Amino acid sequence: MSLIQAEIERRGIPTTSLSALPEITARVRPPRALAVPFALGYTLGAADEAGLQTDLLRQAFALLTDHEVPV
Repeated sequence: MSLIQAEIERRGIPTTSLSALPEITARVRPPRALAVPFALGYTLGAADEAGLQTDLLRQAFALLTDHEVPV
């Protein structure tokens, strides 16, 4: 996913992602990624935790405004 993310960024579209495997994400170095403490397949945590899920998405989207897109 990070490779796709990098290509989209090269075309001028900002991206962000959520990562359940930050050690792998650190090696691939996507433009922006938020590490989450949940197992694979549960990137936004358990079902029916709307408050937590909303917070995680807000954090991920905030990464878009914190960085400039490469030209």
